[in-house]
Amino acid sequence: MSKTILVTGASAGFGAAFARRFVKDGHRVIAAARRLDRLQALHAELGDALLPVALDITDKSAVAGFVASLPEAWRQIDVLVNNAGLALGLSPAWDADLDQWDQMINTNITGLVHLTRAVLPQMVARDDGIILNLGSVAGTYPYPGGHTYGGTKAFVRQFSLNLRADLVGKNIRVTDIEPGMVGGSEFSLVRFGGDAERAKAVYAGITPLTPEDIAETASWIVNLPRHMNINRIEMMPTCQATGPFAVKRG
Repeated sequence: MSKTILVTGASAGFGAAFARRFVKDGHRVIAAARRLDRLQALHAELGDALLPVALDITDKSAVAGFVASLPEAWRQIDVLVNNAGLALGLSPAWDADLDQWDQMINTNITGLVHLTRAVLPQMVARDDGIILNLGSVAGTYPYPGGHTYGGTKAFVRQFSLNLRADLVGKNIRVTDIEPGMVGGSEFSLVRFGGDAERAKAVYAGITPLTPEDIAETASWIVNLPRHMNINRIEMMPTCQATGPFAVKRG
């Protein structure tokens, strides 16, 4: 059955891959992001099954009024994909930019929870819905320079699990999707302030996951039986694994 799916951060990377995959699957997609021109290009590609809508998820008033601002035929949201998020910088904590910390927290945590709160009541009223939160392996496995980004993704994991605790017995599913290294998105380019060479070096000599791989996973989750919830799903490319404990000697 066709669903109406809201995807945040839909202008590039994971979000655009989600939009393409869900439309291919026969669903309707509300594609939300700050860069409306890119969303309009996506609409030109995918047609009227996609509704492009400008939204900055760090704008609390815009998020609070978002559902009501949609055309009436699009207001029943069956699936919420909280994809918008970012990592900024890789400096050690004592040398990090506090503005970057604030931006990651405002986007990865505050924006996600406010949009969830805006959409969840209608799902509860219908006793039906799916929430897909984009976490990261960084929320489980620490690495140097990942302090605040990893902290925000640990929040996403725990928030997702606690949503399920609130929703036990209801037909509303919540999944934290936790990818490892993914190429083909703007993630590293944004993290390194637009330094294309530094971003490219992150994926040199390896075959990372792709946004399409993550969209494939999301498509699988959305199409599972209604009684089946995937609490969290962690994935990495075969070139990546968890590391040993760090020990500084001498």
